[in-house]
Amino acid sequence: MAGASAALASLAPHRLFAADAAAGLKSLTADVVPIGRSEFLARIDKARALMGQHGIGALLIEPGASLVYFTGVQWWRSERLTAAVIPREGDVAIVTPHFEEPSVRESLRVPAEVRVWNEDEDPLVTVAGVLRDRKVTAAVAVEETVRFFAVDALRRAVPGVGVINGAPDVRGCRMVKSPSELALMQKASDITIAAYRHVAPRIKAGMSNRDVGAMIDAAHAALGASPEFALVLLGEASAYPHGSGKPQVVREGEVVLMDCGCSVEGYQSDVSRTFVYGAATAEQRRVWQQMRDGQQVAIDTARVGVPAAHVDDAVRAQYEKWGYGPGYKLPGLPHRTGHGIGLDGHEPVNLVHGETTALAPGMCFSDEPGIYLPGKFGIRLEDCFHMGPEKPIWFSTPPSSLDKPFD
Repeated sequence: MAGASAALASLAPHRLFAADAAAGLKSLTADVVPIGRSEFLARIDKARALMGQHGIGALLIEPGASLVYFTGVQWWRSERLTAAVIPREGDVAIVTPHFEEPSVRESLRVPAEVRVWNEDEDPLVTVAGVLRDRKVTAAVAVEETVRFFAVDALRRAVPGVGVINGAPDVRGCRMVKSPSELALMQKASDITIAAYRHVAPRIKAGMSNRDVGAMIDAAHAALGASPEFALVLLGEASAYPHGSGKPQVVREGEVVLMDCGCSVEGYQSDVSRTFVYGAATAEQRRVWQQMRDGQQVAIDTARVGVPAAHVDDAVRAQYEKWGYGPGYKLPGLPHRTGHGIGLDGHEPVNLVHGETTALAPGMCFSDEPGIYLPGKFGIRLEDCFHMGPEKPIWFSTPPSSLDKPFD
């Protein structure tokens, strides 16, 4: 026992807090249903239909959320190209280094040829071979995050075949979530709320932002999810949307802002809660309520067919009436009202001024019109929603008051 106590004592404090936060929690993911093969195939069919509409012969995708979305392949980007080629007609192909083939096949969820290249070969020549064999003569679209070296080499490898932006095709598939995707996002959101409710009573004066973040991560893992991020901003650091590198500890009467998320089968949550440790001032209460009201303005404006920009514009108009801004100026709201979310924590499109995309059923967004007072504090509440047949449906319900931030 003495040895065990000594070992625990040698751990960093945040690890001890994390161990305590995980104690007694049970997984909430036993009922999770992963995306099935039929849905993967339907996604490819939809991409091909969009290719036909846009005059595209094939789509090239590098590792990341879009590769997972269309093929299930979970891989990483490096100087050694791994990519999927989805032709409008013919078999899907995965191009990868020969020594990576067995590993890449482990997560492949659709019928596909795996075509390999060796270290002394140009992988884009291999891609060009796939395109030639599929008789692709129309433009090749590249997913918008594909790196320039791949695009540049592809242009040289397929002279005479145009290389264009594939965003319309990829976004046309990924922006609208299926019922299966929405269920996974709901589970991730439920787990983040459960993590908050479990951790909040364990937050004590003197804890660092790292201590609190470690507790959230541990709770997410114990509840059966994959921790994605735990941004904890204390005191003045909360006045800066992504925080400060200065030391931060929980203090009586100061703001605690937590922006945290997890993933379930790759689908992410993103929930923010702000409260005051101890007694809140009148100013803190006023700004908290204004921000909560701003969140409500956003959800009341979001309706099917409404341009995404209108949601952001409506919030900013209300904030200006209260003396914030104008526009993106501080004190006030310096960032967009919300972002798209799904397999990526941030994905197109955004609730931001100038965005003309119309809201449609199945689109998913965050609602987080924070208010920040530089040198003092900031308030951010963030809840995500998906568009129903006519209006939004919350993944997590916003809190009712500063005194009940996790209800």
